[in-house]
Amino acid sequence: MPTIHLTTFIAASSQVVFDLSRHITVYKESMAPYKLEAVAGTRFGLIEQGDTVTWRSHQLFKERLQRVKYVELQRPDVMVEVQLQGDLTSLRHEHHFKSIDNGMLLIDLLDFELPYGRIGRWFNSLYFTRYMESLLHRRNETIKRFAETDRWKKILIK
Repeated sequence: MPTIHLTTFIAASSQVVFDLSRHITVYKESMAPYKLEAVAGTRFGLIEQGDTVTWRSHQLFKERLQRVKYVELQRPDVMVEVQLQGDLTSLRHEHHFKSIDNGMLLIDLLDFELPYGRIGRWFNSLYFTRYMESLLHRRNETIKRFAETDRWKKILIK
């Protein structure tokens, strides 16, 4: 099972980054090129522990649906989501938020498995792991833009 480990420095508090990481609007903006839309479950605002979200997107030449459940939220330290339905055989995404002197570290651990046996492993080694890593980079750069400017206040403070 492939694992991606990505660490992103963000010059903001881990509380702000934690909340941005679980906000539907921020996630949608990060995946705008893929026309990502929350179509069932939690569709707006902040995701809470136990919530499910069904995402519809257009990726790899096809419309895709993926339903995930947020199985662990410990503010502001960790958030874990798992795939309940989707194109992958399995997916578990752990988000860890570590405060440091000048900001925080957002640490992603993404474990996933493609279907189709040997063909899936071949496709993964040639392309898919890099593709998934690029999606994580895109998402984290969007969170970073929100967190390091006043944009986060428009989303999180009402």
